[in-house]
Formats: sequence, C-alpha cells, structure tokens
Amino acid sequence: MIRLQQLSLMRGTKPLFENTDLTLNPGDKIGLIGANGAGKSTLFGMLRDELHPDQGSIDFPRNWRVAYVAQETPALERPAVEYAIDGDTTLRKLEKELAEVEAMADQEAAGHRMGELYGLLADADAYTVRSRGEQLLAGLGFSQDQMMQPVSSFSGGWRMRLNLAQALMCPSDLLLLDEPTNHLDLDAIIWLEDWLKRYAGTLIVISHDRDFLDGVVNVIVHIDERKLKRYSGNYSSFERQRAAQIVLAQGMLEKQQRKQAHLQSYIDRFKAQATKARQAQSRIKALARMEEIAPLRAAAEFSFDFREPLRAPNPLLTLDDVAIGYRSEEGNEKQIASAINFSLQTGQRIGLLGVNGAGKSTFIKTIAGELQALHGDANFGKGLAIGYFAQHQLEMLRDDESPLWHLVRIAPTVREQELRNFLGSFNFPGTMVTSPIGPFSGGEKARLALALIVWQRPNLLLLDEPTNHLDLETREALTDALAQFEGTLMLVSHDRHLLRATTDQFLIVADGALTEFDGDLDDYKDWLFKTKLAAKMEALANPASATAPIAATAPVTTKTAKATAPSVKPVTPAQATAQRKPIEARIKRLEEQMSRLTEQKSVLDARLADATLYEPSQKTELKSIQEEHASCCKSLETLEAEWLEQQEALEQLAA
Repeated sequence: MIRLQQLSLMRGTKPLFENTDLTLNPGDKIGLIGANGAGKSTLFGMLRDELHPDQGSIDFPRNWRVAYVAQETPALERPAVEYAIDGDTTLRKLEKELAEVEAMADQEAAGHRMGELYGLLADADAYTVRSRGEQLLAGLGFSQDQMMQPVSSFSGGWRMRLNLAQALMCPSDLLLLDEPTNHLDLDAIIWLEDWLKRYAGTLIVISHDRDFLDGVVNVIVHIDERKLKRYSGNYSSFERQRAAQIVLAQGMLEKQQRKQAHLQSYIDRFKAQATKARQAQSRIKALARMEEIAPLRAAAEFSFDFREPLRAPNPLLTLDDVAIGYRSEEGNEKQIASAINFSLQTGQRIGLLGVNGAGKSTFIKTIAGELQALHGDANFGKGLAIGYFAQHQLEMLRDDESPLWHLVRIAPTVREQELRNFLGSFNFPGTMVTSPIGPFSGGEKARLALALIVWQRPNLLLLDEPTNHLDLETREALTDALAQFEGTLMLVSHDRHLLRATTDQFLIVADGALTEFDGDLDDYKDWLFKTKLAAKMEALANPASATAPIAATAPVTTKTAKATAPSVKPVTPAQATAQRKPIEARIKRLEEQMSRLTEQKSVLDARLADATLYEPSQKTELKSIQEEHASCCKSLETLEAEWLEQQEALEQLAA
C-alpha cells in the first residue's frame, strides 16, 4: 500500500502540495493527471526517494522493487538487446558474481557458492531472459537486426524506447511511467497497453493519451488546487465524476451565498436596534463561523477554430504510379513504397496507419512537397493551400524570437493588434506574446506551431503526430477544432481518440505499398496481433526469415485479413486459440454496442409512440427524433451484419 499523509512540498516559492492525503492499494493501475507544472513528475521523484516532502510522509513497503524509465541513455557500443536485459539488475549482479566465482583458482571452495548461484539464476528466469528481452524489443518496434545494433547507433526517440524496455524488463512491485507513449507509434502503444494490462504490480502512469488511460488504468489521481484526489475507474469515468462534482459544488456555493445574503441583510437592518442587538450579534457570529465553500473549478478550457479554408480544387492532387523515398546527393535512391495510385478528393478525412518506418511520414512529406516523388507523376491542383505540421515541427521554430515575431513573418502587412488578438486566442496573453520562446514548454511551442498553420487558412491539412507535447486540454481543443474543420485532412497520429473523432477512413502503408484499410481502429488492433502471431509462426518454421520486421504485410480489407488463417500448418490448439481471441473480443464489443443501441432504440420507439409528439408545435422535435431513430436503426443494421461475419469466421476456425 502507498500512503501519503499530510504531505506538503514547495518548489522554490511555489507550493505544489499542501496537507494532502492519498491511499493507493497494491495492484492498482493509476493514471496521474493534472495541469502542466502541477507536480506530477515531482511526485514521481518522491516515490523514487530522490525528493523529500517539506512536511508529512510518503510510505510504501521498503522491500518493494521500483522500476522507472531513465531519462538519459549513454552512447554505448553494447547491443540493444543486452542493454534492455540490463534492466534486470538483480540478474546481472548474479551473472557477474557467477563469472567471478567460476574464475576462482580454488574451484572446490567455490563449488558450493556456484551451486547456489545457479539456483538463484534459475529462480530469476535467467534461461529465458534473452527471449523475453527480444519479445519486449519486438513489441516496441525493433527488428531482429536492430536488436543486435549498438545503442549508440539509435536516435533519441529510439533510445527512449530502449530505456522503456529496461524498465519493463526489471522485475518490479511498483512501475512508474512518465509519458511512456511519447516516443511510440500506434502499433507499439497498442502492444504496450496489452503488456501493462497483464502487469501484476502497482502501476502509476503519467499520460496525456486518454485512450491509453482508458485501456490501462482503474484509478485516476488528479492533482488540483495542491491536493491529490482519487477517483475510481478510468479517465472517461473520471471526467463524468468530475463534471458531477462541479455541478454539485456550484449548487452548494449558490445555496451558501443565498444564506449569507439573508444573514447579512438581517444584520444590516437590526444591529443598531437595542431590541434586536442580541439576535444580530448571534447572526454575525453565525456568518463568521460559516465555512467558505470555494467554487470547484473545471480546468480552464482552451479552444480554437480553424479559419474558413480557401476554395479548393477537386481533386486536390493525384499520384499516378508514384514511388516515394529518398534520393542522396550522389543520386542513389532508397525506395520506401512504390506503384502508388491515389487521388485526394475535397472533404476527405483520412487517417494514415502503418508500423514505424513503413513510410507514413515519407508519404506525408511527398504530398507536402518536402520530398520529390522518385518516379511517376504527382499532380497538384491549382489553388491547393497546404497546412503541414511535421513530426519535428518544433525544431523549425526560432527559440530566440517571440510568438509575435513568428506570426509577423508570415503576415507582414497585418496590424499588430490583430495578430496579438489572434495569438491571445491560442493562450499567448500579455508579455508572453513578445517573449522569446526558448523557455516555453513543448506544449506551448506546439500550440504556436498550430497557430501559425491556422492563420494561413489551408484547404488541406497534413498533420504528422501533432499531439506530441500537448496536454489533455489542448489535445481536446485540437480534436474539437479538427472535427469542425471544413477542408480536407490527412492525419498521422498515435492518439486513437483524435483519429476516431476526426477521420472517417484509413489508409495503411505497409510492405512497400499504400492500400485502403476497410475497418476501424479495433479492427486494426486485431489485425496487428494476428499478423504478429503469423510472423512469429513463420519465423519458427523458417529461421532464415527471423530478421524480417514484424507486421510487414497490409490487408486490402480487414475482412480479408480476418478470414485468412496464417499459412503455417498444422495449426496447434494453442495457435487456434490465439487466432480465435481477437475475433471473440470483436464479437463481444459488437454485442455491447448492439445492446446499447437496442436500449436507445427502445427509448426512441416509446417517444415516437407518444401522440403528443405529433402536435404542430412539436414538429421540430419530431423531426429530430425521427432522424435519430433512423440513424440508430442503420447503425444496428451495420453492427448486426458485421456480427454475422465474425460468427462465420469463428465457425470456420472451429471447423
């Protein structure tokens, strides 16, 4: 059990926690949330015993093993898989001692200790550690070749994946993860989510990814007003509970204010009258004793809108037999994908899927004009105005210049006050608008980059991981703005909530090709696990293929992917079970959705049976309910058709 009692902590002159209490149970999976600067990482520092409270205490069993992700990665020549295994420090100490004992001259004297060490190594699963390390790295997106490459050969984002692998490799009772999804693509996030669900210890994770929190945690701890408040359930449950608390607190506040006004009115009228003096004094004391109810405030909402896009050609662009990739100064080509035939129509809202390195960013860069097509014809419509947010967009900003300077550079003829007002709508108020952005947080810089794109009124938005560095509130604001954007959108993101809310079709880049993915993100998750299973089975049957990246083949449609069993035969009972699981999980989700829609339809049926609804004054209400009823019936029909397909696929596996 983790227990914080009357905890207080100052950072400089800023109080982060004041007399706060919190109890967390063993095995809880906790999402730690709060505004930037609220103290989330500071709390992690106290749990790691690197910081100590000014007052109060923070206690948990001293024998607990604590694992966390290191923030620095030395440029070692050590292979990646060995670096990941180094996370199991106990195992490494046993291995080191065994090597020292085996090197002793007096082997007879060393024999007893050697036997003990072999037993301890067996208890530490030393004989499976390499395969476990490789499985972790494969899940995080490393190929077999990459696992043998030195740590020094990887970029910063990949080194952070190695540090995450170390933390997961470490046997632990308490696992602390600070924004673990920041350097991961969607495929690795889905794998990590599944891994954490099976983690047996206590997990505390800081994350701005609401879908990730919903999938992993069963407790939310919210840092607000220097207090730690525990909520049972996932992030969506927290939002509902928090909203109800705000409504309740507002009602209590208004009730108290009415009572205070009544007491004050009595005091003002009668405190000067001798006959009423005693009663007036008692009411003055009652007013003084009344504990002031502070209004419970929701997080300050941040919102913005994309300006009306410029008129767009249709189609916006066409690619005919295009090959994408990179060309060196010497003229050498590295093709990422080829034979791309694609037409982008006005109003399309596309999410781009694919494993890391498959070519999503290369495809976006080619459309944005950052890269030239290696072969084929790329034709861009006249009047096409592109707003492009690159994965490393923040590096293009000038740290020594202000938000206003950046906006003036693209709008030199616009009045300064108009530019200030615009930047103010993106939460750059007062002197912040003229201050150098060097000290700004990553989230503030990302907000500025978005503001610069919004100002230019693009009719095509190309966004490559736009939510990196953004907190939950800003992500929600971006989601709302994109949902209302009237132009055309193509999005690469590991934020599933953003993808679900803003796109209505998916393309997948895989195996050197661009194809349509006929399904939703749940289908994509099922496909990923099935494809990885097939790849592992193929590797077992054909060791020569073990160095190939996992999930290399894209389905034309998810129905094809679901209906096709892995090619390796014979299929063992365990393999058959693994193939059934994603289908059974999908069936369960479909049944839950159908149940909710059936209940909704029953309510609408009852409304439509009410005779008063057909009175002339109810014409608008009737139309609204009829439209909702039709939509509900259509959704039910779609779900029922897919349910039948899934049942058929399950029956085929059982045959």
